[in-house]
Amino acid sequence: MTAFSPIRAKGRLMLSAALAVLAAAPHAQAQQTTPAQQSGGGFALLGRIVLGAGSPKVAIDTPQAVSTVEQEDLDRDRPQTLSDLFKTVPGVSGAGASARPAGQAFNIRGIGNTEQTASEARIIVTVDGAPKFFEQYRMGSFFGDFELFKRVEVLRGPASSTLYGSGALGGVVAFTTKDASDFLTDGQDRVLRFKADYASNGDAYGAGVIWAQRYSDQFETLAALNYGTRGEVDDGAGVAIAGTGFDRWSGLLKGKYSFGANADQSLTLSMSRTDGDLPNSVVAQSGGAIFIPSFGNADIRTIDDTATLQYRHEFAGNPWLDLTATLSYTDTAVTKRNFTFGMMCAPGQMQVLCDGDFSYRTTSLKIENTSDLSMGAWDNSVIVGLQVQNQQRIATSSAGPMEFHPEGRDRKIGLYAQGEFVYDDRLTIIPGLRVDFGRLRPSDAVIAQGGVASDETAVSPKLALHYKINDDWAVFGSIARTERMPTLDELYSSGAPTATLVGRTPSLNLLPEKANSVELGFAWQRDNLFSDGDSLQVKVTGFHNDVQDLIATTPRPTVGSGAGPVPYYSNINRARLWGAELEASYDAERWFAQAAWSKVKTKDKTTGIVLTDTPAETVALTLGAKIPAHDLSMGWRMNWADAIKTGSATTSASSWHTHDVFVTWKPSTGRFGGTEVQFGVDNLFDRDYRQNLALDKAPGRTVKLALARSF
Repeated sequence: MTAFSPIRAKGRLMLSAALAVLAAAPHAQAQQTTPAQQSGGGFALLGRIVLGAGSPKVAIDTPQAVSTVEQEDLDRDRPQTLSDLFKTVPGVSGAGASARPAGQAFNIRGIGNTEQTASEARIIVTVDGAPKFFEQYRMGSFFGDFELFKRVEVLRGPASSTLYGSGALGGVVAFTTKDASDFLTDGQDRVLRFKADYASNGDAYGAGVIWAQRYSDQFETLAALNYGTRGEVDDGAGVAIAGTGFDRWSGLLKGKYSFGANADQSLTLSMSRTDGDLPNSVVAQSGGAIFIPSFGNADIRTIDDTATLQYRHEFAGNPWLDLTATLSYTDTAVTKRNFTFGMMCAPGQMQVLCDGDFSYRTTSLKIENTSDLSMGAWDNSVIVGLQVQNQQRIATSSAGPMEFHPEGRDRKIGLYAQGEFVYDDRLTIIPGLRVDFGRLRPSDAVIAQGGVASDETAVSPKLALHYKINDDWAVFGSIARTERMPTLDELYSSGAPTATLVGRTPSLNLLPEKANSVELGFAWQRDNLFSDGDSLQVKVTGFHNDVQDLIATTPRPTVGSGAGPVPYYSNINRARLWGAELEASYDAERWFAQAAWSKVKTKDKTTGIVLTDTPAETVALTLGAKIPAHDLSMGWRMNWADAIKTGSATTSASSWHTHDVFVTWKPSTGRFGGTEVQFGVDNLFDRDYRQNLALDKAPGRTVKLALARSF
């Protein structure tokens, strides 16, 4: 705990300064209210606009399982981990650590974890359109600070592959950073926003400042800086969860310039960094009662950089052209130093205890055009695109190159097209096709171990349909196929023999994974159901995913068994994943409610065993009230998970349920106009439990308070 004290003092100073600014509270005019404050709470989840599935449309009318986490959700819940972020999103969760920000990965419908090498290749993650990827033994995959983002879209299932890249067996998670226009209302040229927050579990402090300025109707900029610090958090039994303390800085610079006839051209530049410091933290960031003491501690630092430059030309008056070109660069890096078991550092398996540097540097260019081909009763659009991507993996240690973290380059060229044909605003037909050409080039050290360059091609077709039976009812469905090319890890990882186990060779004969997916569902919505202006929306989706040639670690025979060296990875026959999801939301002037349910079932069709990464059946239920006259909203949320037994005792768990409460105050006028107060209690009854995909127990009761003020 003492390692954090100097920086915590700085955090308390920043918090005190922010509180002093809030306390000053000069008279604020109504125009200082942000768009988010004017939205009325944003509790109608299925009425939110989805941007990443093609043409913008509301979630309930999208022929795919999609969910969005908006700014108001992020402000209210103030998530620290992926598990926090997706509390109310069906079929999506964090996996790995329960509370370490550097130890979690994504799981969508039973696909994704931190322990299976290249598991995250089955889920595509982007920030402002920039592809993100990171894989390292016993580490998580995403280290961005949630304070930088205003929106997270989750597109579940392989149908997302068309626009994002072949291999999205689980789906896509798309993060969007904040914009100046999110804080500037009509008539405002500049806004200065301060924020401070506190969480009792771990004695966590945070502070942030945002400067948004509009120089003209064509040019606006935003600058944001955030700091957070936390000690170790306790589980529901009052036991500290090792390695959960951290210090973190993050920053964002973003600007948009519009020009041309009717301002139909624009340039948007976004640069962000999250710098996390975990002094004397556990090496096994993904957790586990066995692994944490086995690997000991080390000083860990994570730096996540993202830069994107986007050019948009709408070609006003020309329906054939609407061009977007996005150039991006990302660098996700981890350094590890000062291992407590560093005296055991040696070439081979023990290199995991050596000082090391690990990173993925990805450069991508994506050019996309949308054509309006409407005629008669048909509203038609066609998207065509080209994406070129170069990813370099760096993995070095003080003992030299690492056999089980091979270095190299992954280059891809993708061509895709997606149409959207809408007849009479009732029938929507969305066909799509993508072809990716990939080439993997191993480093010289990997070539010396037997690695050779590999070329692969992946094809991803799909067809989605949506039909409005009437103003209330709609049905939808999709058929999709995608292929995932092997990664550097899967092709080139090797391992020297040990005293008891035979050696492992590069897996040069791997086949791409193939997934065939079917989704069927229905949606129902009605306005003015119980009172004027209210809305009830329900969307139910069933899915079936058949995965062939699934890539998994090859069993390693013992010395003396007569077996020679085996490839590190091999293709297993087939796996099946199926299940259903429900999303429902009710919103009225004074009341709101949300429900999310997910049930995922899986089977290894070779062994009949439930797959290790299968999530438990879950329910999230939220009930709340709004008091418009006082700009107040308050609510209660229950999260429940059923007991589950998978193919591993590690991811099997008992049932559990927790309760959260929250209160939000956002006055829009008067002396406190532009002020935001968020109060909440997570795990109200201090439950002692473990989520089945987490390797540690979950945090216990946490009281949260956040204050923000715009000037």
